[in-house]
Amino acid sequence: MPPIVVTVKNLSVVKSNDIVDASYRLSLNEQRLILMCIAQIKKGQSIDDKQQFIVNAHEFASTFNMVLTNAYRDLQMVADKLYDRSVTINNPDPRNPKLEQTKTRWINSIGYIPGDGELMITFAGPIIPYISMLEGRFTRYSIYSISDMNSTYGMRFYELMQKWKSENGVKKSKKEVKLVDLKSQLDLDTKYKSIKDFKKYVLEPALKDINTYTDLKANYTQRKTGRCVTHLIFHFQADEQLKMPLNTGSSKQPKLTKIYIEKHANPGESYEQARQRLSQTRR
Repeated sequence: MPPIVVTVKNLSVVKSNDIVDASYRLSLNEQRLILMCIAQIKKGQSIDDKQQFIVNAHEFASTFNMVLTNAYRDLQMVADKLYDRSVTINNPDPRNPKLEQTKTRWINSIGYIPGDGELMITFAGPIIPYISMLEGRFTRYSIYSISDMNSTYGMRFYELMQKWKSENGVKKSKKEVKLVDLKSQLDLDTKYKSIKDFKKYVLEPALKDINTYTDLKANYTQRKTGRCVTHLIFHFQADEQLKMPLNTGSSKQPKLTKIYIEKHANPGESYEQARQRLSQTRR
C-alpha cells in the first residue's frame, strides 16, 4: 500500500461524531498533524494500520501560515510526543452494548526524517473506523477554517460547534452543555476546578481564537444550579463572508488579520505597506 503524501489542495476534515465527542488532549501541532493526515483520506476509502501518511515541513508551514524553520522544529516535537497520546471513545461499538468506552492510542507508529523534514505515521487500528469509510454521523469542515488558530482548545470547541450546528440532522445555533461533561471531553476532569480559572485559561481564549480566525462567531452564557455554574450555553453561527469552501480545488486565501499581516511583513516594512502588498497578491 503506497504512502499518502499530504498536499495543500482540497484539505477537508471528516471525523466520526464519536471522535469529536471523545475525551482527549493534544497539543496544537499534534492536532494539526492529525487533521492533515485525516484530510488525505478520500471519501469511502478503506485504510488499515499499515497505511502510511507523510507530512513534510513545507506543506505543514504553508497550510498553517508558519515560518519554515518553525515547521521543522514543531514536527520534530510532535514526533517525540504523539505516540504516547491517547483518546477515550464513549459508546465505541454498537455491536457490543456492554462496552461503554475504549481507550486507545491515536497512532500505531511514527517516524521523522530530519534532513527531509518529513514525518510519517500510521493510525492505530481502533481509531480507523472513526476516520475511514464513514457513513452516517460525522462532522466535516475545511482545514483552512482553522489553519490560523493558535489555541488547542479553540480547535476543539470549533469542531464541537461544527458538530452541534447540524446535530441529529437539525440545524442549530445554540447548545447547552453540562460543565462536567465538557471538561471530560477536554480531558480536564482534575484541572481548573474553579470556573473562573476554566474561563480564563480555556474557554475565553478558545472563543477569542474562534472569533478571530475562523468562519464561526460564538459566545456563551451560563446556568447555575444553586450557587454553582453547572451548564454553559453556547451560541454560534457561520460568518458567510469568511466561510471557507470545501474541496474547491483552489489554493487558500488566508484572511488578512492583523496578526497574519504582522507575521508576513518583510524586514523594514511598515504595517500598512505589508497590508497593501499582501492585498495585491490576491487580486
